[in-house]
Amino acid sequence: MATSLEESIARRTHRNWLSWMVGQQTFWVSMAAVVAFVVLSLASDVFATQQNLFNVTRNFAFVAIIAIGMTAVIIAGGIDLSVGAVLVLSGMVIGMTMNAGLSIWLAVPLALGASLLVGAINGVMIAYVGVPPFVVTLGMLSIARSLAMVGSDNRMVYQFGPDQPKLLALGGGFIELPLPFTDAIRVPSPLLFMIVLLIAAGFAFRWTRWGRHLFAIGGNERAATATGVPVKLIKVSVYMFCSLCAGLAGILEVGWLGTITTGLGQGMELTVIAAAVIGGANLAGGIGTAFGAVVGAALIEVIRNSLTLLGISTFWQGTFVGSFIIVAVLFDRLRARGVHD
Repeated sequence: MATSLEESIARRTHRNWLSWMVGQQTFWVSMAAVVAFVVLSLASDVFATQQNLFNVTRNFAFVAIIAIGMTAVIIAGGIDLSVGAVLVLSGMVIGMTMNAGLSIWLAVPLALGASLLVGAINGVMIAYVGVPPFVVTLGMLSIARSLAMVGSDNRMVYQFGPDQPKLLALGGGFIELPLPFTDAIRVPSPLLFMIVLLIAAGFAFRWTRWGRHLFAIGGNERAATATGVPVKLIKVSVYMFCSLCAGLAGILEVGWLGTITTGLGQGMELTVIAAAVIGGANLAGGIGTAFGAVVGAALIEVIRNSLTLLGISTFWQGTFVGSFIIVAVLFDRLRARGVHD
C-alpha cells in the first residue's frame, strides 16, 4: 500500500513538473531554437560547420551578455534604452585610454567604471527623482553616445598601444576543447564570459535576497515597499548591473573588431530588449530568467545567420524578430488569461 501511494505521488509530481515546464515561454523558445538549428543544418551545408557555429556563438554572446542585464531591469518593472550607447562609451573609454599608451589593467576598470556611473545616474533619476525609466534612459542614450563622440573627436580608433594583443585576445580569442573521435572545437572568449555571467546572474536571481527583491518590486512595488524592501536602492543597483553588462560587452566587442567607432552598438537596445522578451521576460515586470535572455539572444542570432546563409535579404530580420516579440507577448497574455480563468 505504501509503495503504491509513493508511486502515485511520484507520478503526480512528474505530471506537475511537466505541466509547469510546458507552460513556460522559455521552454517553447528553446524548442524553437533547437528546431531552427536542425532545419538549418539540413537546409544548408554551411550552417553546421565549425567556423559558422563559432561565429554564431561569438556574435550572440554580445547580445546575451547585455540581455541578462536587461532582464534584471525588466523583472524590476523598468526598461533601459541606453545600453547601446553605454556599449560604445565603454568601448571608446578603453580604446582612447589604451591609444594613449596606458595599460589594459587601467583601461578596463575605467571603461567599466564609466558604465557603472551611467547606470547609477539612470537609477538615481528613476528611483529617487521619480523620472520615468523610458525618459531617463532615452535621454542617456543620446548623452552617452555624444560623450563617446566628444571623447574621440568622432574618429575611428584602431591602435591600442602596447597592450593591444591582450585586448584582441580578450574579445577575439578562443580556447580549444578536445573532443573524442573528432577535432577539437574552438570556444570564443565572449561565450566564456557569457557563461560565467549566466551562472552568476541565474544564482543571484533565484537564490539571493537581491534577486527576491527584484521579483517583489516588479510584481507589486507598493507591497514590496510595505514589507521593508529597499526599493530605491535595489532600482539603482539593477540599472548599474545592466550598464555593467553593456560595458563588458563593449570591451569584448572592441577586442573582437580590433577597432572602435561611434556607430558601434547603434540600435542594439532594440535587439537586447527583443532577446529578453522573447526569452520570457514580462514587460509588466515580475517575470524573467537569465537563461531565457540567453535563449532569446541565440534565437535572434540563428535567424540573422540563417537569412544570410539562405540568401534572403537581412532587411527581413526586423520582420522576423518583431513577429517573435508579438508572439511571445501574445503567448504570455494567453497564459495569464488561462491562469485567471
